[in-house]
Amino acid sequence: MSLILGLDFGTTNSVAAIAGAPGAAPALISFAGPAGTSPLFRSALCFWQEAGAPDGLAREAGPWAISEYLGFPEDSRFLQSFKSVAASASFEQASLFTRRYRFEDLGRIFLSRLAAHAGGALDGRIARLIVGRPIDYAGQRPDPALARARYDAMFAGLADEIVYVYEPLGAAFDYAAGLDRAATVLVADFGGGTSDFSVVRVAEPGAARRCRPLGHAGIGIAGDRFDYRLLDRLVLPLLGKGGQYRSFDKLLEIPRSWFSDFADWSRLALMRTPRTLAELERLRRAALDPEAIGRMIGVIEHELGYPLYEAVGQTKRALSTAERAPFRFEGGGLRIEAEVTRDAFERWIAEDIAAIEATLDRALAAAGVTADAIDRVFLTGGTSLIPRVRRLFTQRFSADRIAGGDEFTSIAQGLARIGTEADPGAWAS
Repeated sequence: MSLILGLDFGTTNSVAAIAGAPGAAPALISFAGPAGTSPLFRSALCFWQEAGAPDGLAREAGPWAISEYLGFPEDSRFLQSFKSVAASASFEQASLFTRRYRFEDLGRIFLSRLAAHAGGALDGRIARLIVGRPIDYAGQRPDPALARARYDAMFAGLADEIVYVYEPLGAAFDYAAGLDRAATVLVADFGGGTSDFSVVRVAEPGAARRCRPLGHAGIGIAGDRFDYRLLDRLVLPLLGKGGQYRSFDKLLEIPRSWFSDFADWSRLALMRTPRTLAELERLRRAALDPEAIGRMIGVIEHELGYPLYEAVGQTKRALSTAERAPFRFEGGGLRIEAEVTRDAFERWIAEDIAAIEATLDRALAAAGVTADAIDRVFLTGGTSLIPRVRRLFTQRFSADRIAGGDEFTSIAQGLARIGTEADPGAWAS
């Protein structure tokens, strides 16, 4: 059996959908994970040492990776948001125990475990694989050519035909399937790593080419950056950020690179190497507040990145429905209990919201349209549920033009729909 598969390889979660007949709704692949069945497959990996395993390391992905980590946190290496380093030239290899893995190595392991947990849904030959990609990649000075080369290596051999499509364009296809008239649609996709915008002209139902892209823009700011703002205010000061250390007869500020790496979910687990821990121990001995650096070492040594991620995520999600929310974390010698108001959180992310709005303006300009020319605004991605993000659109567009729904699955379903087109390469990016 030949399959047409749409794959939303996300920073936080990945989703896969199998296309049906042209015009029919795609079928989402569900994963019967340890905590229940869901179409969301966490974009995470866990490695642990095991005799007889490839390279001496056993590995799992998705919710099974989380389960393995929770069972033996200090004996495992847990990686999350690793998509964020796809376009980073500074990332060469991940050192895990005694092995080194390139991005494409991690990606292939991730895909193989996703397929293994698909309940046989991916056992057939994939004729077409439509893969979503961000408009702009996450990270400082992202290199799109490098990301493309890594994606090519990651997906090589998985299908007879592989097409990369902008993620918001996939969401536009899915949204267009429910429209009964022509419209100019702005799709705003807010994920973990990037915020992407596509302006699409949707033709009348039955048209030979239903969706015609008019313009795109993207930025590497989204949910993970909002996480960083919470960490920066609530956690990093207790780990030494802003502190000083002695170097001979001088007092110097502790390099901020330590804290930017610590607050990056894709890099935190990779700090647990003998070399990095030895450098932090030297810094601890020279620091004016050695206990703060000791707390950072404790979090890293005890592999507490996932519990910290969950604590931040719980607070962020709670602030989407409440005016204030608690933040609690304990581990590695670090204990924090604080209350965060939505007003404070929105002040902390104000710079990011301004950058996102400027990117929206670029998308409209690239399409050659004004806000008044947009008939519908479709918001998708988990970060679109944050009130300050939604308010950006209610302030720019009338509320009756804004739609949401299927925030986590619309991209994969739309990519699968593109796969049924006679020439899916017409939407390639």
